[in-house]
Amino acid sequence: MADFVPRDKKHAVVYQIYIRSFCDSNGDGIGDLPGITSKLDYLAKLGIDYLWITPFYPSPMRDNGYDISDYTAVDPTYGTMDDFDELVAEAKKRHIGIMLDMVLCHTSRDHPWFQKAIAGDKEYQQYYFLKDGCNSKGPGDPGEPPTNWKAAFGGSAWEWEPHIGKWYLHLHDVSQPDLNWDNSKIRKEVENVVLFWKKRGVAGFRFDVINFVSKPAKFVDDTEGAGRPLFADGPHIHEYLQELVSTTGIDGMLTVGEMASTTLDNCIKYSNPDNHELAETFSFHHLKVDYANGDKWALKEADIAKLRGILYTWQRGMQEGGGWNALFWDNHDQPRAVTRFGGRAGEGEPNSDWEHVGKMLATTSFFLEGTPYIYEGDELGMTNAHYAKIDQYNDVESLNFYQILLKKGETEDEALHVLSERSRDNGRTPMQWSDGHAAGFTTGKPWLASPANYTSINAEAEVDKPGSIFEYYRNLVHLRHELEVLATGKVTCYEPGDEAPKVLLFERQIGDIRVVVTTSFDQKPCTVDASKLNVGELEPLVFNYKEAPQIQGDGTIALKPYEACAWITKGALNK
Repeated sequence: MADFVPRDKKHAVVYQIYIRSFCDSNGDGIGDLPGITSKLDYLAKLGIDYLWITPFYPSPMRDNGYDISDYTAVDPTYGTMDDFDELVAEAKKRHIGIMLDMVLCHTSRDHPWFQKAIAGDKEYQQYYFLKDGCNSKGPGDPGEPPTNWKAAFGGSAWEWEPHIGKWYLHLHDVSQPDLNWDNSKIRKEVENVVLFWKKRGVAGFRFDVINFVSKPAKFVDDTEGAGRPLFADGPHIHEYLQELVSTTGIDGMLTVGEMASTTLDNCIKYSNPDNHELAETFSFHHLKVDYANGDKWALKEADIAKLRGILYTWQRGMQEGGGWNALFWDNHDQPRAVTRFGGRAGEGEPNSDWEHVGKMLATTSFFLEGTPYIYEGDELGMTNAHYAKIDQYNDVESLNFYQILLKKGETEDEALHVLSERSRDNGRTPMQWSDGHAAGFTTGKPWLASPANYTSINAEAEVDKPGSIFEYYRNLVHLRHELEVLATGKVTCYEPGDEAPKVLLFERQIGDIRVVVTTSFDQKPCTVDASKLNVGELEPLVFNYKEAPQIQGDGTIALKPYEACAWITKGALNK
């Protein structure tokens, strides 16, 4: 299997694993590499092509592994390097390529580079951003932070380091000092890290918050407040990515960049093959449509008209510019989309909308142009955790913002409600394998509690069960592999009409084969104006109710709550 190459990005499906939460092999309550290997047959049955694994490198776990202290080793919590090599080999046998998370914007404070820097080593001090404070009265007086930049996890993006009398930059947690990519030695270090894992048989890479690595030439205050960060898509980012791709030979591999606060124009540049940077990009604008005034921690109902506009703009723009989208609803940093967009499962049995919402979201991402990503548990319809106490949470961001919300005057119950909707822990609860102890994730005490509904939402209840979300996903993966129109067909987006304000209506076409898709985010019935699409000439391909919706004589389509359907040219499946 040494020559095995997974499918190209246009035909492939990627599955993301949050390693702490996927499968625990030794009963310590934390997922690990052997646990992943033990579930490869499950993933092969689903049909995925790539397996993206979140960081398993040595780390003090301030940010659950995204604060790395050694880029080329395995944290004993997760296993050994032999375990990793076995995982790669066993995955290849099942035609699955391993993708690794590369967190190269920052290190842990515990990384030897930073420890040498604060010990006074001038060479390693150039690896980070160490600055004098403003209005300092002299040595030993920190003064004020160098700029007013805010960290993603709350508070200032600068921390005073008394060992050397400087402030260091951390765009995320205080334990994660940012690397200085303007230093060519850092770029060489990064190259060596990528090559190390490439030589071990890795098939792809996901680059964490990669568009933050090129900082502005001058550090000045952000006068825009809640506007786009000054450090996003910096002045040398495209140059640095092209250099990394050239020196490591990863051009042609599946590489995806996490692009925070990015722009469409930049993502076209990042993912256009002619630029030799990345295969595809994650952007997050579509997952901010339920942020009141752009604030993640301020709740509002999702604005589906805005969601539709964002998805349509990116579909058209990437297609016209030769870029490529990574399509997703969930990941380890997001609450569960099934809950977020209407499928609210409570303490007992999931409500009737839960399954329809899960299938509707899957239909949307698998039929748009781009590479579909499945986050662990999406294929089961996993929901938010709905924790009742703050001590049930683990996520550093959530714990920080809980305190911030209390200081703003929120009650404990109000702050907990916000966390129940927004916390990253909602996407990090253990994979629900069965209705047994700890949802079948571990024989011990899990590091994070499962939602109470694991007794009905689990793999054992869904695999090989006709009509289940798992089997629905399995069929979508198969169609993505087999139907060229879904891989390379032109996408055309349409307005669904005034009677369907919360519906997406779009078409994929290649040659004489057409696929028309409707997906409703509406909890109420609605009527879609598809009169210009001649849907009556097509036949149902997939649908998330027992029967496909009826097409009326005037070309309109009556949709039930959260209904989704795709129609295809008659006879196309036999070609």
